[in-house]
Amino acid sequence: MGQYRIPRLNDQLRDEISQLILRSEVKDPRVSTFLTINRVEVSNDLHYAKVFVSSFLADAQVEKGVEGLNNAAGFIQTAIAKKLRIRQFPKLLFHVDTGMKEGFEMVQKLNALEKEQSSGESSKPSDGTAK
Repeated sequence: MGQYRIPRLNDQLRDEISQLILRSEVKDPRVSTFLTINRVEVSNDLHYAKVFVSSFLADAQVEKGVEGLNNAAGFIQTAIAKKLRIRQFPKLLFHVDTGMKEGFEMVQKLNALEKEQSSGESSKPSDGTAK
C-alpha cells in the first residue's frame, strides 16, 4: 500500500464524517452539531478506523455524543462507502478525545500565571536606588 494512501484516507474520512454531522444527517438525538472530528487513524489492513471526537461541550454530553456516533456507525459507514471507492471499508470506532480541551485549559492557566507574574512585578515598590 502506498505511503500516502492511509493519510489521505484518514483525512477523507474525517472530512466526510464531519460533513455528515454538520448536515445533521445522523438522526441520533445524542449527536450534536458541536462535536468535532479531530483525527481518524485507519489501521494498515483497512479493517478498523479510530475516530477521535472532541467538543467544548460538557464531558457528559461529549460521551453521550460518542455513544450516539457508535450506534450510528453502520449508517455512517454505508453513507461514506457510497462516496468512496475503496476495496474494503473500515469499521468505525468512535472515541472521546480530550486533548483539545486539555490544551485550551493549559493555555488559560499559563495566561493566568503570566498575568499574575506581571501584576506582581508592577506592584513591587521601587526605592529609586540602582544596584
